[in-house]
Amino acid sequence: MSNAIPEYVKNSGASIASKNVLERRAPLRWAFREEGVDAVDNGWRFLSAIDDDTYINDPANLTVVSFSTVVDIEPAVLPVLYLPVGTDLTIVRDENGRIELFDNATGAPADIPGA
Repeated sequence: MSNAIPEYVKNSGASIASKNVLERRAPLRWAFREEGVDAVDNGWRFLSAIDDDTYINDPANLTVVSFSTVVDIEPAVLPVLYLPVGTDLTIVRDENGRIELFDNATGAPADIPGA
C-alpha cells in the first residue's frame, strides 16, 4: 500500500507551509501568494490558525512542500492555485464544517473561478 500523495495539478510547483499545518496541529487558516523565488516556487504560503509572528519568523517552522501536499491536507485550497500574486485569503470553517475563503483585502468572500 502506497502513502504517496496524488499530484492534484500537474506541475503545480512548491509552496511554503507551516509545520503546524503539515503536522496537523492546527487547521490551515491563511493562504497568500508572493512572487516565487525560483521556477519551482509557485509563491503560495500556507499558515495555520495557531501561527503567530514569533512562530513564522523562525525559518525552522516553515517547510517547502509540493502544492499537492497542502491540497491533500486541505482540499479547499485546490482552486486557488492560479490566483494572482498578491492574493491574501483567510479560510473560515463554520460550526457545520463548511469552509469559505475570504479575501483579506476586502473582507468579502473570495472570488475564485471554478470554485
